[in-house]
Formats: sequence, structure tokens, C-alpha cells
Amino acid sequence: MGRALLSHFLIVSNSSPRLVSSLKCRSRGGLPSKYCKTPGLIRQNRNLATHNGCGFRCYCNVSLSEPTAPVASSSSVKKRIVSGVQPTGSIHLGNYLGAIKNWIALQNSYETLFFIVDLHAITLPYDTQQLSKATRETAAIYLACGIDNSKSHVRAHVELMWLLSSATPIGWLNKMIQFKEKSHKAGGENVGVALLTYPVLMASDILLYQSDFVPVGEDQKQHLELTRELAERVNYLYGGRKWKKLGGRGGAIFKVPEPLIPPAGARVMSLTDGLSKMSKSAPSDQSRINLLDPKDVIANKIKRCKTDSSAGLEFDNLERPECNNLLSIYQLISGKTKGEVAEECQNMNWGTFKPLLTDALIEHLHPIQVRYEEIMSDSAYLDKVLADGAAKAADIADATLNNVYQAMGFLRR
Repeated sequence: MGRALLSHFLIVSNSSPRLVSSLKCRSRGGLPSKYCKTPGLIRQNRNLATHNGCGFRCYCNVSLSEPTAPVASSSSVKKRIVSGVQPTGSIHLGNYLGAIKNWIALQNSYETLFFIVDLHAITLPYDTQQLSKATRETAAIYLACGIDNSKSHVRAHVELMWLLSSATPIGWLNKMIQFKEKSHKAGGENVGVALLTYPVLMASDILLYQSDFVPVGEDQKQHLELTRELAERVNYLYGGRKWKKLGGRGGAIFKVPEPLIPPAGARVMSLTDGLSKMSKSAPSDQSRINLLDPKDVIANKIKRCKTDSSAGLEFDNLERPECNNLLSIYQLISGKTKGEVAEECQNMNWGTFKPLLTDALIEHLHPIQVRYEEIMSDSAYLDKVLADGAAKAADIADATLNNVYQAMGFLRR
């Protein structure tokens, strides 16, 4: 899942996710032409790149229509969704409304595997003293919100990453936009190799679990495309009859995952700038509501947030982005419809509305904060949840990993 796969959490459309179709053209020798040409064919003009998005660091868009859980498959076997989140220990309102609440809904209709991607956290310089602490805090937040199967520490991810690396053309990785941007910011040639290869780790995260769908954010579209291309490449090079001759079942080694494309919708914006997305990387903490902010901090942030001098409150006025953002937050937190909020607030001034929004935020976040404190005070419980989740995930991952080893010609383990 990648530094972002897990952080731009997205709302899933009620319609079936769109499949990014793969190329079917083949070269004279029978191998698909995309595998014979010079590497670097990660295409950006296909269906996957046509939607508006939000990171495996939570990466968020929020629909202002009231989201409905996706319709479950008619089959008795649920489709599987895989995604994850960086162990930052800090989750803000945008992450929660745009992703976490939707993950909870997905649990009702799909088999879900959600990870704390601690391996991804070390691709750039990090605080070694804080990594385990942040992992535990992040897991506790997600458990407090209702995500019931958080996981970390599954060794098969690293093993599969190495095997996939042998089949990944260097040209594919050199063309990854995030690598170019982040390596430049981090010091060019002095950055670790992991920054270049972590899209392969992200592919390993997804392919290990034979994922049907992956929620995709704007900055992860290219990474999922690489994952799909790599699955197709390995299936062709090692699957089918070649695998069967080695004693395997034959056919595809990896399921090629489809993206879950979010519907168009407004994002949760900064409290200090209605034109900028709420972000944990923003320099001012005043710009966001963190899930663990105390009541007085929430009240102060709302009291000081940017507004305007126009009379009344209204949605969808392009000249009043802060007004639209605050009304949208109130709608999502209160559970009311857009029409109900518009009618309730149309004649309000900011002096009346801000206390209303503050009370709604405090009331909504209080149970989460209480549950978080309970979880963090019981380290044995938290460790057991993570260990049980890792054991469940490892059973699935090891089956896939053994198939890959066999198909690539290794002795049976």
C-alpha cells in the first residue's frame, strides 16, 4: 500500500468499481509487448487516472451525499479489500470522515484487511524511538473508531517484495512521480534505495492477499497501476503451464486487483484556508481538528477558524469556501442531510453557528477518545489484537508466498 495507499481514504461508490483493463497486445515471440519493450510503460491515461482523488498514508476525499455501504456480492464468498495506513499516531478529521468511517462500512459488505504499514514509514528519515509508539497509537485510534482487524508485522511482505523486485523493470520505478518529487525534497542521490523500491513493497502488500479491490487516492493511482502491471507480468512469466509443470495448480499466481473509484465529492478543507485540503503536514495545527484534541482545543480552533462577513450561511457558494467547508463538516458529523443543514443554518450568523459546530464535534468525538484511552491503558489487549490480526493475515500471505516460490522454481519449503 505505499506511503499513501493507506492515507488517502476514500468513499466508495455504490456502483461497482471500474476495472482498469489490461493490454492484450502481444509481441512476435508471444510475450505481451509491454513486457518486451524498454521498461517504463506505467500508463497514466487509462480509466484509473480519470477520477478525482485523495494516501497508504491515509489519503482522503469526503462525499457530501450521505454515503451508503457498497452492495454485498450475491456470492457466499465476500470480495476482499486491502488497504493500510502509515503509523503516524495522528489522525485528523479529514482522515476520519473521508476514510475511516467508510472503512467501517466496508467491513459489513466485504472481507477487509487493513494494515498499519510500519515498513513503509522508514523509506524516509524517521525517529526510531517513535516508530513503535506511533504504530501502537495509530492501531488504537483505528480500533477506537471501529476498525476491528488492524495488523502489522507480517514478514511475508518483505519476502514477496524481494521476489517481485526481480521481476520489476527499473524503468518502471524510475518513472514513478512520487519518487522524483520526494527524492528531490529529501536530498537527491543521498536518499535511501527504499524510496525507489517501496512501490514494489506496496504491490507486495496488495498481491499477497489476492485482493479484489483497493481504495485508491489521487497520489496512489500510479502505484496501483504498477501493482496491476506487475501482477500481469509475473502471471505471464511464471504462471499457467510453467507453474503446473513445477507441481503447482497452474493458472494465475496473483489476482489482478481492481481500483475502488470514489464518486466526485468535496474534501474536508483546512480551518485556516477553505481552498486547501485539511492535512497533517500543514505547518499550523490550527488548520485541522485532530481526533484526540481535547474539548477546549476543539472549541478554540473553531472559534478562531477562518470565516467571512457575508450574512447567513449557505452551501456551494464558490465565493464562500470556508462557509461551505464548515457547513459540510457539521452535516457529516451530525448525520443530517444537506437540505436539513441548509434550512437549519441559513439565517444563522457565525456567533451562533460556531458553538453549534463545536458541540457537535465534541459530542461525536468523545466516545472515540474515551475508547482510545481505554485501549492505550491496556497494553496486553492492544498487543493481542495486533498479534491476532497478524496471525490471521500471515495464514493468507504464506499461502500466496509459497505459490510464488514454487512457480519461480525454488525447492518446496
